[in-house]
Amino acid sequence: MEVRRTSEALIEPLHTEDLNLQGMADASPPKWHLAHTTWFFETFVLKPHHPDYVPADPRWSYLFNSYYDTVGPRQPRPQRGLLSRPPMDEVSAWRKRVNLALEQLLERNSEAPWLDLVELGLHHEQQHQELMLMDLLDGFSRQPLEPAYRSDWSEPFDPQPITTAQMTGTQRHGPWLNCGGGLMEVGHSGDAFHFDNEGPRHRTWLEPFSIAARLVSNGAYRCFIDDGGYQRPELWMSEGWAERSQRNWDAPRYWRRDPDGEGPWQWEFTLAGRCPLEDHLPVRHLSWFEADAYARWTGARLPSEAEWELASFEHGESLQQSHGQLWQWTSSPYRPYPGFQAAAGAVGEYNGKFMTSQFVLRGSSRLTPRGHSRDTYRNFFTPASRWMAAGLRLAQ
Repeated sequence: MEVRRTSEALIEPLHTEDLNLQGMADASPPKWHLAHTTWFFETFVLKPHHPDYVPADPRWSYLFNSYYDTVGPRQPRPQRGLLSRPPMDEVSAWRKRVNLALEQLLERNSEAPWLDLVELGLHHEQQHQELMLMDLLDGFSRQPLEPAYRSDWSEPFDPQPITTAQMTGTQRHGPWLNCGGGLMEVGHSGDAFHFDNEGPRHRTWLEPFSIAARLVSNGAYRCFIDDGGYQRPELWMSEGWAERSQRNWDAPRYWRRDPDGEGPWQWEFTLAGRCPLEDHLPVRHLSWFEADAYARWTGARLPSEAEWELASFEHGESLQQSHGQLWQWTSSPYRPYPGFQAAAGAVGEYNGKFMTSQFVLRGSSRLTPRGHSRDTYRNFFTPASRWMAAGLRLAQ
């Protein structure tokens, strides 16, 4: 119930007109997120296991299914913002009814085998809580009035000090943590909740490497821009250079100049609206292509996901900003681990069907719900995506 209430609290600062806001094809409106997470519990838990539960209008399954082809067809993702009906009050009433049915089911069957589905549904809902905030940031960023999601929005303070030299000078790519490499085990051990793509645990060989103790800062990334990083095709993957050229990228997603469009990059659009760009904070909202180009400009590279996991295991607190700051791009394509088997039925479509044409991110962000991060967590997005809370750290 705490997870379910958290989702509802996220829309409290919004106006009615915001609930169907969809700024781009990759985003979803807040109302859709709340309805979809409710549909998940109704479809996979209540309908098969609660004999007294009366489902919602069957047409709603078409509206709020996300990508489960086994369940049936659905509203095209780019057109979710057209779903002005059912209205929010009906979605809220549906959520309350599903919550009540879930409570009844759990009270009657505290040892039932479908508890794993409930747990999966809760972690799935936490994913959507983070997505909802990132989608709102994208939607509000496209409005000329530059509205704030919440004027009192604040993000966790990074307690680690950073010097000017680390931002822009000779130390901006360090300090470095050395990792011995060798034969290591990667992936979740299976002794607690994890998504299926985090396993099975398996062995892999790593050569010795070094990894940066901190994420790349705004100040360090500004040096890349000032050195013509967005005008130098030799730094970019061919597909990335085409994306940069077509979309006119010349800075991270939410960096802004003065309102007249002139002058240096000194502002950043956030959930609190337009705010001063702080050079000491980690650079964020980068695509994989930008992260990779920056790494190549420095003479370093992105870490593989196995290197990231080993560094977190070996160095613990020395690996600063590993969680609770930004998701971190890795050099690893999103592919199944050796021995991976998708679950039977529709829930098997949860992760496995996306193991192509995407890259893995590790860690967690400021928007990640508490308790929803793990060293083995494998987030994944297409390399051109940059609306997520994603940054980078370097390896060599």
